[in-house]
Amino acid sequence: MSLLAGKKIVVTGVLTDASLAFGVAKLALEQEAQVVLTGAGRAMSLTQRTARKLSQTVEVLELDVTVDEHGPIVRDHLASTWGSVDGVVHSIGYAPEVCLGDDFMAAKWNDVAIAMQISAYSLKHLAEVFVPLMKPGGSIVGLDFDNTVAWPAYNWMGVAKSALESINRYLAKELGPLGIRSNLVAAGPIKTMAAKSIPGFKKFEDVWDDRAPLGWDVTNGEPVARAVIALLSDWFPATTGSMIHVDGGYHATGA
Repeated sequence: MSLLAGKKIVVTGVLTDASLAFGVAKLALEQEAQVVLTGAGRAMSLTQRTARKLSQTVEVLELDVTVDEHGPIVRDHLASTWGSVDGVVHSIGYAPEVCLGDDFMAAKWNDVAIAMQISAYSLKHLAEVFVPLMKPGGSIVGLDFDNTVAWPAYNWMGVAKSALESINRYLAKELGPLGIRSNLVAAGPIKTMAAKSIPGFKKFEDVWDDRAPLGWDVTNGEPVARAVIALLSDWFPATTGSMIHVDGGYHATGA
């Protein structure tokens, strides 16, 4: 039996076919879900182009989490076309260049505020947009990079990830009485467009496979996608507020 048969899933953050979100959308279709993608700004054309690589034609809607007007438009559209939403995938992140690199002290609040709004607060924003269309059993799943430690060069994006992890817990508390779950999948490093923008990302690549007990392939996002699909399905009915590691076990080694 397909895990997502009949479910209606919104996937954010698809840029290229190397995006973790693309892998999620691809697998969701294979598991018989209906899928809609969202894109934003200048990257909208990238999302539309990449969507054509999926096995089925999927709609791409404009949803910029910094533009308040977009959310109600998308919600109203899906209310009229789908009627309801069963799952939402948060794969949104951005930080100005000054927020990354060798100098943690260089970023000013205006730069940090952008990183926090797009990379963390946006999880709450997506909940505001889509929860009104969700029924008990609904699931919100965010893609994360575990920030329980400080990483080289990750800097303020790491701080934003810590905020994302906290927001996930509070959303779980808020949405639990509605029967809606909120969880994160903390992925190991994958060669995506977003990863390429992080100075020093090569350092992660060089050590992760050696130190992860199960090994790690930075070119293969399928294990991450499988975890997201499982959390979107009905197979984790009592799991919420959690961060599931899909990193080859690296987080457990103390390395």
